[in-house]
Amino acid sequence: QVQLVESGGGWVQPGGSLRLSCAASGSITSIKPMGWFRQPPGKQRELVATISSGGFTNIADSVKGRFTISRINAQNTVYLQMNSLKPEDTAVYYCRMLLAPGTLWGQGTQVTVSS
Repeated sequence: QVQLVESGGGWVQPGGSLRLSCAASGSITSIKPMGWFRQPPGKQRELVATISSGGFTNIADSVKGRFTISRINAQNTVYLQMNSLKPEDTAVYYCRMLLAPGTLWGQGTQVTVSS
């Protein structure tokens, strides 16, 4: 079946940058709304950014001005560019695709921001 494959996570110092990518494997016949969520240690999963099939974006206030979401529609591939990273950005980041019906999640990738 269709799966979401994530990459780009890792460790970075405060103020640094990371770029996460998420690509759908398998057969997809249409462009889907996609996005990124994250789950910090001991906290609930929270929305980071979303992008519609038409390219409309929504960025959480906590990361607005620092994070950017983009996509390549032909590949159902989504990127999350993370700049000026802070320790509080440390979390497991999950890629999400909205289906009709249902939701598909990636396996998650760890992002750690520390000095």
